[in-house]
Amino acid sequence: MARSKRLESLDNPVKAASHTSPFSSSRPDRRFGAGPLSVVEALVSAWHNSFRLLLRPFTSRRWITLSAVCLLLGGGTWSAAFQWAFGALPEDLHAAQPLVQLRQAIGQSPTLVVLAVLVTLSLILLHIYLRSVFRFVLVEAVIRGEVEVGARWKALRPLGHSYFRWTLGVLSAILMLIGGITLASFRYIHLVRQEGHPGWIAPLLLVVELVAIVIIGLAIAVFITLTDDLVTPVMYAEGGSPLAAWKTVGKLWRAEPGTFLFYIVLRFTLSLGISAAVLFVLFPLLAALSAGALLAATLITFSLHQLGLIWTWNPLTVTLGLLALGTLTLLVFALLSVAGMPGQVYMQNLGVRFVASRVSSLDDLCHPPGARVPETAVLPFDQGENSLGAA
Repeated sequence: MARSKRLESLDNPVKAASHTSPFSSSRPDRRFGAGPLSVVEALVSAWHNSFRLLLRPFTSRRWITLSAVCLLLGGGTWSAAFQWAFGALPEDLHAAQPLVQLRQAIGQSPTLVVLAVLVTLSLILLHIYLRSVFRFVLVEAVIRGEVEVGARWKALRPLGHSYFRWTLGVLSAILMLIGGITLASFRYIHLVRQEGHPGWIAPLLLVVELVAIVIIGLAIAVFITLTDDLVTPVMYAEGGSPLAAWKTVGKLWRAEPGTFLFYIVLRFTLSLGISAAVLFVLFPLLAALSAGALLAATLITFSLHQLGLIWTWNPLTVTLGLLALGTLTLLVFALLSVAGMPGQVYMQNLGVRFVASRVSSLDDLCHPPGARVPETAVLPFDQGENSLGAA
């Protein structure tokens, strides 16, 4: 009864997932109620579910939507995209000069500085908010086998708001902690130097501070990974807060510390492998796109020189340059998102399958009634998973 009340409180993404999943008419990825999956079994299960989501059937709309969702979740580095965009322009155009002049103009006006800071903070908060909501869009897509951003936005928004507030609170606490450690360390170094202590103490303290920051950064990365992989699916299934979902995951961790530690290590190792593979595919595509943009810009400037004209920055050329740069940047973003999307879908699927076998409410969603197979029924696919897990 308590679980049913939690499910109804979402208004209700969970109810929709349990009744509309296209997986209900297909072979399940594992036996319902077969017990917790090992990490290796979760890898295999996530592979088959990701394959069904992306390729059975293949639809361009689904790929484009998932690519946009994964891009907002951090699929691809925007700084690298802009580096490629600016690097594609020939030096004769002096594309960076207007930006330098604009930055100098802003720095000379306190009002513009405050406005630039406010705009930057607003964009950061907007990105965090969109990331919080679209995380549940991806979780639902992995569970249901279909992505519907517009139709499901209203139902998923309360979960996104809760995750957004949680993220802001955690980030604020981390920034305050790092700021306090930094201020205290510099003050202590100043006192050490005043009291005439040996000169090697100050560098030692700086090294200790650097190591502490690295450890804190690693802990933050693990915390964010576990939240995205394991906590958000539990939030989606139970309709609770991030804190309640973390308590659930914490209980599971205490019950199986070795399994969860192995999950973290294998998860980061797999992420590095996927990133290297994506970069291997993406680099020649970006190089070709950059070369094409450079060739187009060179032909335009050469044609203008042949006509006796010289490219100078004025309102018209600035507008044309911004349009060209924007088009190039959008193409780079498109390549980044499409190339990185399958890996992100697979990693999210891995977290969902791993934790779903340990949380009954989430397991119910991943295996709707029409797709369940009795625990005694063994399929060839299950035999392959079990033998792989035993190996």
